[in-house]
Amino acid sequence: MTNSVPAELPDLLFRKSSYSQPTGNCVEIADLPAGAAVRDSQNPTAGHLEVPGTEWSALLASVRTR
Repeated sequence: MTNSVPAELPDLLFRKSSYSQPTGNCVEIADLPAGAAVRDSQNPTAGHLEVPGTEWSALLASVRTR
């Protein structure tokens, strides 16, 4: 019997929105193969939250209509 280990993700490339202020409270986003990773820009070493693609798309669609 062999253990199956999922492939590790490559280093994530986080970015801020172009609308973010340099000193503001922001989140940073990184693309994932099936969604996005979100982290706190003021505490980037605390980890990130992975959001599945369908939920990420729904969030973006909702924000764009406001």
